[in-house]
Amino acid sequence: MIKKSFFYFLLIALAVALFFNPNFKTVTAGVAILLFGMIMLEEGFKVFSKGPLRKILKKATDKLYKGITAGALVTAFIQSSSLVSVVAISFISAGLISLSGGMGLIFGANIGTTATAWLVAGFGLKIKISSLAMPMLVFGIVFSLQKRVSLKGIGNILAGLGFFFLGIHYMKEGFDVFKEYIDLTEYAIPGFLGIIVYTGIGIIITTILQSSSATLALILTALAAGQIEYENALALAIGANIGTTITAVLGSISSNIAGKRLAGAHLIFNLITGIVALAIIFPLANLVNYLSNTVGISSDDFTLKLAIFHTIFNVLGVIIMLPLIKMTERFLIRIYKEKDDKGIEVPKYLNESILRFPATVISALIKESKYLFENAVFEIVAHALNIHRTHIKSDLRPKEIVKNSKKDLQTDVRDLYYSKVKTIYGEIIKYATTAQSTLKMGENQNDRISEIIVANRKMVEIIKAVLEMGINVSRYLDSENVHLVKEYDKFRKKIVKVLRVIYLFRTHENKEEYYAKLLSLRNEAKEGKHLTNKSINTLIRKNLVTAEMASSLVNDKDNLNEIIKNLISVAELLYGEKDSLLENGK
Repeated sequence: MIKKSFFYFLLIALAVALFFNPNFKTVTAGVAILLFGMIMLEEGFKVFSKGPLRKILKKATDKLYKGITAGALVTAFIQSSSLVSVVAISFISAGLISLSGGMGLIFGANIGTTATAWLVAGFGLKIKISSLAMPMLVFGIVFSLQKRVSLKGIGNILAGLGFFFLGIHYMKEGFDVFKEYIDLTEYAIPGFLGIIVYTGIGIIITTILQSSSATLALILTALAAGQIEYENALALAIGANIGTTITAVLGSISSNIAGKRLAGAHLIFNLITGIVALAIIFPLANLVNYLSNTVGISSDDFTLKLAIFHTIFNVLGVIIMLPLIKMTERFLIRIYKEKDDKGIEVPKYLNESILRFPATVISALIKESKYLFENAVFEIVAHALNIHRTHIKSDLRPKEIVKNSKKDLQTDVRDLYYSKVKTIYGEIIKYATTAQSTLKMGENQNDRISEIIVANRKMVEIIKAVLEMGINVSRYLDSENVHLVKEYDKFRKKIVKVLRVIYLFRTHENKEEYYAKLLSLRNEAKEGKHLTNKSINTLIRKNLVTAEMASSLVNDKDNLNEIIKNLISVAELLYGEKDSLLENGK
């Protein structure tokens, strides 16, 4: 509600400003065009970054220096630290990267975003940029109208660059016209008070524009037109850096605890960087003057000097924060604590932030499905057959486990399904179908999500089958009919063997060995179907079981085969080596 009210207030304030001062419209139009260009650039790069960008960022987080380098290079290339921040938050929310890995990407993105200042100061303000923007717009629109996704991506990139440069042109023209009516330098505030005030203004402008790059372009064009003092421009640049954290904070609202921790790290990093830069702003400005003279930059070329200043204090911020990463990580873990009392029915990995990219959706769905299987389905199947999970994970032989498991655990499978499984199953299906209908995914990625849906449906089928079987296992657990007890013990022994091999399949490194055993157990189940029928028919023919007992055995024989078949299918679908997370899918 507050956010919406603030938005409407900004619209009204903008309308009033344009009405009373029409000369301001060129500048605001330039800002709008530049922002639109950045949006198109981001959309264009997304077409080509579905596989490569995610793969680069994921693989780059195993080492801090690699994360910083990747964050800097990717941000400089795509001109969007916000996109890198959003990707990092989505990845960490889905459990794909660690907190320290995400922090490396964020640190690098801050260095990479300095490329915008160099692009504007060294290129955008030095030539008649509108002459370059127009051809880009023409070719960009032509390409974006094509059906091929790759051509559309190229078109969006070209058009985005065209609008970006055109926005700079209009902003520059606007300030040139604007100074004939109002000289903003009259509002310059000297000294440290001016530094504080203009830092605050930079934070506000970036919060409104949701882009530190757009704020920097605005500062540089105003500085080039002589509408702001150089000293105040330095403070505005610091404010822009602090204000850009708002994007990450807003992006983390819909994420889980891990995403919130990363947004907190981004805020801490930019705040510390900003505070240090403010504290030593005048020595830094002197250093910039010295470097400018050394490399031959004119003393009155304030735009290039601002670009140098922006780069220096961002790099300085990374240098300061590097020794503090572990301490920051521990602090954030203490502040944002995982709730230990979360039930199985509460999503652990599913949140809105994962729905931005196919890779994060697939990873989160797999992790959530595995959690459901390991902490609910595995328990329900074992306890319904009056077997303890610890025994299945032990070295005891299945025959010994069944022989020593004669106590009725009184498991209410129906209640466990409704209290533990049904809600989270619905959440998994909802996120999976939402992703398939809203995200542009490759064929392999779409198939992987379909497999996850199938795996979850089979888990529900397992519970339904074990519900019927478990009732009879408990009913005949202490039966005086030794033949009946023997048949049900055979049923239980077969399921214990399958559960154990699945446990080893998902926990041991040598997956191939246990996968081969799973396939063997599936074949045994198929072959044993006929043997079981013979065994039951013999009991019926010899009047060793009553008609009611025979009916239970026949039904549970079918339930047994259904449980084994579906357990092995779930293990294949969830724990098999399928690396389609980052594939484009052809």
